[in-house]
Amino acid sequence: MGQGSVERDPKDREPRARATRIKFCGLTRPEDVDLAVALGVDFIGLVFAARSPRRLDPMTGAALRARIPDRIATVALLMDASAAEVGAVVETVRPDLLQFHGAEPDAFCAGFGLPFWKAIAMGGDPDRALAGLGSFPHAAAFLFDGHAAGEPGGGGQRFDWTRLPDTLERPFLLAGGLDAGNVARAIATARPWGVDVSSGIEQSPGLKDAARMRAFVEAVRCADGDGAPRS
Repeated sequence: MGQGSVERDPKDREPRARATRIKFCGLTRPEDVDLAVALGVDFIGLVFAARSPRRLDPMTGAALRARIPDRIATVALLMDASAAEVGAVVETVRPDLLQFHGAEPDAFCAGFGLPFWKAIAMGGDPDRALAGLGSFPHAAAFLFDGHAAGEPGGGGQRFDWTRLPDTLERPFLLAGGLDAGNVARAIATARPWGVDVSSGIEQSPGLKDAARMRAFVEAVRCADGDGAPRS
């Protein structure tokens, strides 16, 4: 599958030729953020969704965000939050990108002065989910996740990667049940612009495992032909 005609996300500061971007999501501890930075991931996701076991309050999120250098984009994940709640995260955390997992319409997602990614729930009716992509003309990218519509991400659910369309006009990330053991196969099958992992690098929800983090990055770099991870 091709990666579409768009090669860069607005916050991809150091694009690597044909490399798969890596997002670590649901980080809650300073040491996990520091290791993600050392491993050279492209995006770090902080979760502010009410129903997530990895949920942060804005002040804790801001403290973690302060540890992330400019070369790595900070992504704030939200789900069906009010405009006031999203605004508080934007003001306090200062993320580079927003990622929406709920029923938020395009105009709402685009209303906070930041690029946004729209998560597409592939765990229920993939055809219906894909039919709705046109409803988000302002999305900078799509994130195809394995959870069902109305459910939060991060649960480790996989979906059939072959159900994705052959071409997309915008970048997309693959999420849902990825780990070091299957991410190379996922990249070969779906040819995503990026991959997003949370539970696949954890000891338990929100507590990342250093060995799994390293193994995931190494697996992606090897799948791209880049060898060992940068550290």
